[in-house]
Amino acid sequence: MVDATFMAAALSLAARTLGDTWPNPAVGCVIVKDGVIVGRGWTQSGGRPHAETEALRRAGEAARGATAYVSLEPCAHFGKTPPCADALIAAGIARVVAATGDPDLRVAGQGAAKLRAAGIEVIEGFGKAAADRLNAGFFLRVLENRPLFCLKTATSLDGRIALADGDSKWITGPDARNAVQALRARYDAILVGSGTALADNPMLTCRLPGYAGRPKVRIVLDRRLRLPLTHNLVTTARAIPTWVVTSEVGPKAEALAAAGVEVITADTDDIATILGERGLTRVLIEGGGRIVQAFLEGDLVDQVAWFRAPAIIGGDGLPAVGDLHASTLAAIPAFTGVISLAFGTDSLDMLVRKGP
Repeated sequence: MVDATFMAAALSLAARTLGDTWPNPAVGCVIVKDGVIVGRGWTQSGGRPHAETEALRRAGEAARGATAYVSLEPCAHFGKTPPCADALIAAGIARVVAATGDPDLRVAGQGAAKLRAAGIEVIEGFGKAAADRLNAGFFLRVLENRPLFCLKTATSLDGRIALADGDSKWITGPDARNAVQALRARYDAILVGSGTALADNPMLTCRLPGYAGRPKVRIVLDRRLRLPLTHNLVTTARAIPTWVVTSEVGPKAEALAAAGVEVITADTDDIATILGERGLTRVLIEGGGRIVQAFLEGDLVDQVAWFRAPAIIGGDGLPAVGDLHASTLAAIPAFTGVISLAFGTDSLDMLVRKGP
């Protein structure tokens, strides 16, 4: 019971900077001595300092003989910072409880082995399910070289994102739109297609009050390079990271690059690998219908955040998802509900990919 309480605290700390630690995982750590938390830490913005070193810094000498509860196996390799396993050993920690292992081959059991070799008791797997969910995006990047993708959409009851003329402001109300900002805070990047970018001229920023993390990477899939130089995403690209993925080269691409846009010349069909190689772990897909269709057909949608307004637009409205051409019901993408929430008169369903 005691271990469960302190591990829950470590997991809660890890979630604080989820969406702001890429390419590193979001980790939480609490140092406990004689039943009292003497140090707390979580991965800081940009991935450093790590959670363990932050908790040890706050604990000071009280860490000697204490227990460290960590949401992820402590790292064992030298990167831009020394190994956290070494820091725990040097601080005199007597016991480490780690929720789950780190699949990074530079760690992958070596952190736990190093601690045990130093005479520290190590307990692994306590709180594993919650820890695995928390860092599912980091694990996907390490194991499959792609980030986790979450589809976010806001529709009418009949699944329409706009009227026939493209008008979509606003299907959902202010409470739901505020919830979108909280959702954005938990992802590294926001992705749209060129159609949505042209229709809405969005900023794609996280406007959650109090958010102090790094700006979200803004990604536009623009195969034909239609984004104008006067677009909001272009004119603010020097201040906010903006990536345009295109198959086009030439003067337009050069002009966008000169404006501060990072132009990635590649086949947009390879977007998952492209983003994984650049270190992203969690990407929020915000439309439109063809982009959603492509990610569903590519079996890349891991989570769904579906906001729904209590209204009906009708068959002439623009659908949230393009044609999937499913031949059988067994072939359609399927998801499992996790939680349903109400925001004013609107609702939000959070779902995850349905397992085999």
